[in-house]
Amino acid sequence: MNRKILPILMITCAFAMGMSFQHQQDIYAQSQKVYELRTYTTAEGRLPPLLDRFGGGEIDLFHKHGMTSVGYWIPDDEDLSQNTLVYMVAHEDRDAAAESWANFSADPVWTEMWNTSLEDGPIVTGVEIQFLDPAEFSPLQ
Repeated sequence: MNRKILPILMITCAFAMGMSFQHQQDIYAQSQKVYELRTYTTAEGRLPPLLDRFGGGEIDLFHKHGMTSVGYWIPDDEDLSQNTLVYMVAHEDRDAAAESWANFSADPVWTEMWNTSLEDGPIVTGVEIQFLDPAEFSPLQ
């Protein structure tokens, strides 16, 4: 084989293999579940009504609209434990997350639950949302 062609051929093959690998990684990433971590901060004294709302049917509505509950936590920190709920739900992908939240928000059961929970004033004063992709070694995939 011509000595000038061999390096070009090797570079071309390496590039094609790299592109193929990247394409496979993109397909894998699109097929992974996505995890949504939410942190709710409540108005003073309003954590108990938020917990009542979650325990009183809100989680069931998550499931009804395609969300998978992973866990619900109260921080161990003394101050944060008075006004913070952290929870995680899983979705098939980001599009499924958007669809689940849209359907959840439009559900008349949620609307009634929301309105009832506001009778004594606002509960949630802050929401932090992070979408997380599992690392390749994570037991949660």
